[in-house]
Amino acid sequence: MLQLPHEMILLGIGVLILLAAWLPLLLRRLPLSLPIICIALGLLLSLTPWFRASQSALTHDSTLEHLNEGIVLIALMGAGLRLDRKFGWRRWRSTWRLLLIVMPVTMIVVFAAAHWSGGLGVGAALLLAAALAPTDPVLAADVQTGPPTQGEDGETRFGLTSEAGLNDGLAFPFILLAISLQSGTVDWLHWSLVQVALDLVLGVAIGWALGAGAGYLMFRLPAAKLSDTGDGLVAIGVTFCAYALTVVLHGNGFVAVFIAALTIRSTCPDNEFHAAMSEFSGQIERVLMTVVMVLFGWAVGRGLLAPLDLWGALLVVAIVFVIRPLASLLAFAGTDTPGLSKRLMGFFGIRGIGTLFYLQYAFNRAQFSERSQIWAIAGATILLSIVVHGMTATPLMAHADARREKRLGRRNRGSARAAARRGPSDGEEQASRTASG
Repeated sequence: MLQLPHEMILLGIGVLILLAAWLPLLLRRLPLSLPIICIALGLLLSLTPWFRASQSALTHDSTLEHLNEGIVLIALMGAGLRLDRKFGWRRWRSTWRLLLIVMPVTMIVVFAAAHWSGGLGVGAALLLAAALAPTDPVLAADVQTGPPTQGEDGETRFGLTSEAGLNDGLAFPFILLAISLQSGTVDWLHWSLVQVALDLVLGVAIGWALGAGAGYLMFRLPAAKLSDTGDGLVAIGVTFCAYALTVVLHGNGFVAVFIAALTIRSTCPDNEFHAAMSEFSGQIERVLMTVVMVLFGWAVGRGLLAPLDLWGALLVVAIVFVIRPLASLLAFAGTDTPGLSKRLMGFFGIRGIGTLFYLQYAFNRAQFSERSQIWAIAGATILLSIVVHGMTATPLMAHADARREKRLGRRNRGSARAAARRGPSDGEEQASRTASG
């Protein structure tokens, strides 16, 4: 595929690694993101004669499928490790609304539009809907929680991070269903009981067991604890072990990785090793993401979006600006979630590398006559999402963080005034007399 000398390939990889490390610092206060820059580089690269493979070969390459799969897995581990909030049905109520209302509504509306208005077959429409429903755990880094052990940083960031950690596992059974529909071999009982229910149960169970075992080895082993190494590479090892073992046992590997991360995070939660693992995972994820985004930009420059028609363009705009935001307002109607958080969680439904993986997985296992149209719609959605969300994430999240800090400041000042009006408690008064005496 590459018509370049070996040394030039190494030079390109080295430049991408440096960009992955340097650009986030340069772009920290600008309405730009690293993926936008990488796509722009890919577009420029498409104008050169160095890549001679067809665009279709790139979008259906099994190596790139596994690369995207690996990036998503590493991102899921990183997301779980960054969550300081303990797991609980009430504590995670924003997550459940995003997963059980926003995501299904988005999928249903996209499926209906693609099938009945767009003319796609049932399998193709379901594939498109399932691939575009989840929030991407890789490209949503700018709107997710910060490093572990830093404390809560708002409902918006928590909701988007926890949603991105779980929705890949919930979307994957529908990718499998789309493949079965396209192949004409649908066993609804097997799909619902095995590929949905049993796979999820196994994913949760294996993820918890491996996470508990890894947490013991990291923090509670009497001698030679893994945390003593300070080596964040441990997180990558746990990620791949959890995923591979779960898939071999026919469970949901995406769910297993995220559950393993949450279980590890709950073990000795104040230990600094969590931050080391999260940082290393983020570095590996960022480097691999730059490669994929450059290739995506190259594919766009070589005609990935050429089959996009007016109807497809309208659907793309609706997915980003209408369907998910309205689904989020519906999901949070009547709740005490702050209005700004409701709107931001609905707006930042970022699409990206997860969608690329789903489509590559499906197209490498079944024949879809509409695949060029699907790629065009999905690719345009990813491109629009990266540009719009990448340019707005920094200012909007800065505004949300400032609002939250101001609200917390008012609350703390109110608590202090209330305490002053009550006067010191008996214990405080006694302690004061003891100290002065």
